[in-house]
Amino acid sequence: MKHNTTLKKISHILDLSISTVSRALKDHPDISDRTKRKVIELANTLEYEPNTYAVNLRTNNSKVFTLIVPSVTYYFYDSFISSIEEECRKSGYSLMILQSGDDIETELNNIKICRHNRVSGVFACVTPATSDIKPFLKLDELDIPVIFFDKVPAFDACNKVCFADTQAAKIAAEAIIKKQKKKVLGLFGNTNLSITKKRLDAFTDAFQQPNIKTKLVTDFAMSHDEAREKTLYHVTEKNKFDTIFCMSDEILTGTMKAIQELHLTIPANISVISISNGIIPKLYYPEITYAETSGYKLGKLAFTRMMTCLSGSTFMQELIVESALVPGGSL
Repeated sequence: MKHNTTLKKISHILDLSISTVSRALKDHPDISDRTKRKVIELANTLEYEPNTYAVNLRTNNSKVFTLIVPSVTYYFYDSFISSIEEECRKSGYSLMILQSGDDIETELNNIKICRHNRVSGVFACVTPATSDIKPFLKLDELDIPVIFFDKVPAFDACNKVCFADTQAAKIAAEAIIKKQKKKVLGLFGNTNLSITKKRLDAFTDAFQQPNIKTKLVTDFAMSHDEAREKTLYHVTEKNKFDTIFCMSDEILTGTMKAIQELHLTIPANISVISISNGIIPKLYYPEITYAETSGYKLGKLAFTRMMTCLSGSTFMQELIVESALVPGGSL
């Protein structure tokens, strides 16, 4: 059996105290260069590695962040995760990823895992059923900062990083109005989420302005399968919608499948515009016009806010990633 090299073993071989060995490995100014060289050379020869678990217990800092997401396969989350991981590597942290599957009991268990592992901080995207965020707030009380992102609670006194949902929906609506579309189907997500309410309100408000004659019909879909079904239901010869707005990438994929099943050509038979992270729209030809909500940019902002909290900031803040129109050939 291989025995791990310890500070005690190095100190015994060199006839030095454990504290001297420890300080030498940390390049402490009180230790002579000659002693440092001897300690480092032996430590490298014996392949010494610090006991990370012991260090974590002593400093009460695991150097691990946790990311709680519905699923790592959900559309924009891959770019968000990539962004967070990139920043973790630069800052000497590791990242633990937990999936809730949009299940509130799993979410609560994930919070418990974070607490038991003494993580340094948590990035959380809440489930649609999450109405009580006290379990998350208790982490803050234990000096474990929580940064909510994307799907965030309505509770004001917490740290949130969000997309400019109102701006993104308004940008999409204005693009439709500029094209002088006559009849628009707007497909939105789960009504329990603040992200849906913000996008719905901004989008519908744009069509209620004076001199706007575009007719708008709205409906809701909780998944890409339901988005497909709703699209098939609405887009018939009788209804004759000329444009479909999709609130998210998930809805966009369902809508596009229905359009393909109906053998409709974009944009000759029907136009499509979406709010998107930017990956899904590029999978189609012509590419889908979208209002950008970048998961990568959101990740950068979330990490910056996390490090600010760890440095001692105690005030709660909601930060926003701005949106912009990315033209494709679908409108």
